[in-house]
Amino acid sequence: MSFTLDQNDPAPDFNLPATDGKNYSLKDFAQAELLVIFFTCNHCPYVINSDEVTRATADKYIPRGYAFVAISSNSKKTYEEDSFEHMIERMNVHKFPWTYLYDESQDVARVYGALRTPHFFVFDKQRKLRYTGRAVDNPRNPEKITVNDLENALDALLKGEEPPVSRTNPIGCNVKWEGKPPHWMPAEACDLV
Repeated sequence: MSFTLDQNDPAPDFNLPATDGKNYSLKDFAQAELLVIFFTCNHCPYVINSDEVTRATADKYIPRGYAFVAISSNSKKTYEEDSFEHMIERMNVHKFPWTYLYDESQDVARVYGALRTPHFFVFDKQRKLRYTGRAVDNPRNPEKITVNDLENALDALLKGEEPPVSRTNPIGCNVKWEGKPPHWMPAEACDLV
């Protein structure tokens, strides 16, 4: 088994607190036609610079019955800005259209095989993985984006087709693992393509 979920793997369940004061698990998004789960954080320049691109995608597809769920698994001991308190503050300021969950134990990041921030996972109605990897090819410099793999996958699935590409390498900062140096990644983590 690879570090990151493979095509058609089922979405692992979770039970995590959100910035809105509630706890969420997979069943809370059961009505969504497609579920986009992405691992993110507060401090990463790849996240910060592409958040508005992700917002535009979410705003485009949420009305079509898709749900967007962001999860921060970064250790607050590596970057204090990634604490739950700062997550709440960031959502209050930016009012992003997704649910923002905190994976303090990092168990959810491990079971999904999150590699970087951001790292996207798209699940169909049966919650089977249909796409994983990056959203766009240049998240740090949005003016240089030439392809939006996330939207290409969502568009294909909306039409009942296979995504043109089902796996790409996520582009961003590595997940900040508790008790590890800032740039550490698990030995079994590797490129997806």
